[in-house]
Amino acid sequence: MNIEVSEKINASFARQGMMKTLGARIDAIHPGEVSLSMAITPLMAQQHGAVHAGATFALGDSASGYAALTVMQPSAEVMTVEMKINLIAPAIGTHLIAKGRVAKAGKRLIVTQCDVVAEAEDGTQKTVAILQGTMIPVINP
Repeated sequence: MNIEVSEKINASFARQGMMKTLGARIDAIHPGEVSLSMAITPLMAQQHGAVHAGATFALGDSASGYAALTVMQPSAEVMTVEMKINLIAPAIGTHLIAKGRVAKAGKRLIVTQCDVVAEAEDGTQKTVAILQGTMIPVINP
């Protein structure tokens, strides 16, 4: 991965209050792919004890956006145009891991996909959400 792109993503991630609130971190940055993770704590839970869908969505949206940013021109920032989530299992475990990837990079829009998995204490993983979104580059003046 281009060191400038990695530095740009790390600097952008450090400015995200939501990711700080969730205790999220960047695990991997590759062309067209970014993985983020966060520890599952009681503060993330909804009334049934699973991670709240909002936290799952936020982690997946950020992983997707940063995956898109890896294929954008250096002067661009990224914004989500739309994002769909399918919650397919309760998010229960020790960590959530969001693996965002570029499905199609067009001239103006980038379609992304993201799998969010819950990791158990023994290291086994279960897919808990699938996201698909559209990202757009925003050029800073």
